[in-house]
Amino acid sequence: MRTIIIDDERLSAQRLEKLIGQVAPLVKVEAVLASVKSSLDWLNSNPPPDFLMLDIQLGDGLGFDILEQSGVKCPVIFTTAFNEYAVKAFRLNSIDYLLKPIVPEELAEAIRRVEEKSTGSLPSPNTAELAMALQMITRRYKERFMIRSGEKIHLLPVSQIAAFVSLEGDTFASSAEGRLYDLDLTLDQLTRLLDPAKFFRISRKYIIAVDAIESVVVFSGSRLKLRVKGVKTDEVFVSRERVGEFRVWMDR
Repeated sequence: MRTIIIDDERLSAQRLEKLIGQVAPLVKVEAVLASVKSSLDWLNSNPPPDFLMLDIQLGDGLGFDILEQSGVKCPVIFTTAFNEYAVKAFRLNSIDYLLKPIVPEELAEAIRRVEEKSTGSLPSPNTAELAMALQMITRRYKERFMIRSGEKIHLLPVSQIAAFVSLEGDTFASSAEGRLYDLDLTLDQLTRLLDPAKFFRISRKYIIAVDAIESVVVFSGSRLKLRVKGVKTDEVFVSRERVGEFRVWMDR
């Protein structure tokens, strides 16, 4: 079988190509593309592949734009860094997806399902199903928090938050100036409310805004130490198990 990889994250695309070679050596990756435009150009000038490996969010649009504008009918395996709520849309609509960072066993299973579709065993998702999934995926994320101070309540825009911190069982939003605001939410709950393109859970203690990261220092053993606006401590580390995913997230 022949496929193309469409992903604007260079490291993510390289890793996926390597994984395909490991779990499905008979699948030939004919091209690795990084944008809607380059993908449309390739599809318009080459025979259609047997299936696509397609990232949802690209620098110049959505992966769905490629499907709509090219008219390609082959099976698609979507790759996504969206949260669990969005991924539920794919499950409900029987759409193949892989959640980043991609697990080899899940990739092998997705390719197996593609092979079944190519023999007519399983139907490919139709346009209505894709539209339904897109509607759920592009839902709005949390834009502001209501902060209570005594008898007063004011609104704190998410754009002004540099980090969310868990301290002694309580959760706080930290501004770029270092002011802390008490929140009645856990970090697990916040992870589901925040835009994953803008915020990343680096550990059990911190969720960090990408725009607040001032520097990243590599320690021995590939540990990463961050300097974050408004966070008044030198002990902001990315947990070991999240370093790989964090690097991919930073390289978007």
